[in-house]
Amino acid sequence: MRELLILPFDHRGSFQEKLFGIKDRLPTETESKNISHAKQTIYQGFLWALEHGADRTKAGILVDEQFGSDILQSAQKLGITTACPVEKSGQDTFDFEYGENFAAHIEKVAPTFVKVLVRLNPTCNNDDQLKRLLRLDTYCKNAGRLFMFELLVPATNEQKSADYDTRLRPSLMVQAISTIQNAGIEPDVWKLEGIESSEDAVRVSNQARSNNRDHVGVIVLGRGENAAKVRTWLTTAARIPGIIGFAVGRTVFWEPLVGIKNGSLTEAQAIEQIGRNYLDLCSLWTKEKVRY
Repeated sequence: MRELLILPFDHRGSFQEKLFGIKDRLPTETESKNISHAKQTIYQGFLWALEHGADRTKAGILVDEQFGSDILQSAQKLGITTACPVEKSGQDTFDFEYGENFAAHIEKVAPTFVKVLVRLNPTCNNDDQLKRLLRLDTYCKNAGRLFMFELLVPATNEQKSADYDTRLRPSLMVQAISTIQNAGIEPDVWKLEGIESSEDAVRVSNQARSNNRDHVGVIVLGRGENAAKVRTWLTTAARIPGIIGFAVGRTVFWEPLVGIKNGSLTEAQAIEQIGRNYLDLCSLWTKEKVRY
């Protein structure tokens, strides 16, 4: 799998609530247009980065059909790698956004990658969501679609601690990946939370690529962390065989969008800032990858 440097802005529930104050209801038609416009601003920032040196062969976007169908169409016409989510937003257990019509919606937007976000702790019962995920995996294989699997491993009440991220999460990630693989689900790319320890990152990458899965890649997500934390994760990840890139979104676009809303930035300034933020991460990744 080639390197993938993804700008994800497929956020839906969190995007509506935290940026537009829309909670526990559907957005109005006007609000939907405003959300779509905000995502167009992010997309324009991505295009700015391409114009200023980001590598087209590695760059890509992840955006939802609900608010970004026009963006997906535009990106495909430009030959840009695209990914589109199929999960229902804000759910603890995976289910399809469009129910039984999930395949028709995938064919309509025709992304490079079908993407799913799943919260799975291997110490819990995951049978129902694994059955749904196997159905999606089977569809992707039959339809010739690449499959991107975003795995989050939330702590159970018993596991919660201040050092969960460093002490427990890496081992649970390895177990979760194994659980998913043993269920017959075989992503082409794993989108995983950042890991600070090189040793732990190697273990996770090795599990993703175990048993003749050398073609499988891992990309590191940003989880909305500050720029310093994300840069630490990417610096660690770039040194690990099998980790082929990143998917960092809110760290790139959130503050510029807030700047538009509070009037501290014009839209043109926000677009450039988003582009610079993304381009900086691309440059960091390439520099660290070359070093190792």
